[in-house]
Amino acid sequence: MIVVMGATGATGCALVNRLAAADVPVRALTRDPDRLRAGVSEQATVEVRNADATDPETLHAAFDGASQLFLTMVNRKDQVELETRAIRIAADRGIEHVVKLSAPTAGPDSPVRIARWHYAIEEVLRGTDMTHTILRPYAFMQKLLQLAPQVAARGLIIGTMGEAACNYIDCRDIADVAAAALLRSEIAGGTYTLTGSQTYSYPRLAAMMSRMLDVPIRYVDLPPADFRDQLVRQSGMPDWLADHITEIQRMAINQPEHPTDTVSTILGRPPRTLESFLAENLNAFGHNTTEALR
Repeated sequence: MIVVMGATGATGCALVNRLAAADVPVRALTRDPDRLRAGVSEQATVEVRNADATDPETLHAAFDGASQLFLTMVNRKDQVELETRAIRIAADRGIEHVVKLSAPTAGPDSPVRIARWHYAIEEVLRGTDMTHTILRPYAFMQKLLQLAPQVAARGLIIGTMGEAACNYIDCRDIADVAAAALLRSEIAGGTYTLTGSQTYSYPRLAAMMSRMLDVPIRYVDLPPADFRDQLVRQSGMPDWLADHITEIQRMAINQPEHPTDTVSTILGRPPRTLESFLAENLNAFGHNTTEALR
């Protein structure tokens, strides 16, 4: 039995579907079972379980009888505490292998606070007897959907990355790599940095979207303090999350990003492209996909 935490997230849901398609018994954990059932395949091998990382008793029950755990959690201020608790309970319940979704540049001196949190969690895993596989994906393509309202309403992408290029990866590719780590012993136990096949700057992204949507989209680059202020004041984002987004955008300038071939090496196929992801999701940006692609 494989337990998938964060099963309602983009990566977790894709992983549940991937394992279900392979007829692998999977226990999908969520605080919202109805939402999860709407997003996962109806397979006899999938058991949806109501569980909450803040409630240790639900994790004890959810991990009982399982051999592997996929550990991911939405970024939050108490993330180190909650993921550490999940790891301790997993070890106590006899889990043998944990696949953890971490962060790029995770390390004790990373310029990104949340990457330092992930490194601390990785250290907890390294201190256990469980086999552990660490996945360090760069920016999720799915996160670009957060740009959709402003693109649709004003034809703008706003950021603080200048001309710096950023790695993107589709969450479905992350899920496929996670499935490989869970199902193939030769993959388990490694640390893998995951990217797509190309990097993209925001000006390049704006040009691509202009071409695909057949409307002008432009990138507005703001100083870091102004960008952070906009995230807090106009988007209602909490301070710590606005700090995080600003940090990772500035990191792209200070630590130039380059794609890896890890996804293609593990999966035997190239990663999904940003162009194909945008083509799938043009309607989210307020335009008709068929008309935009003519």
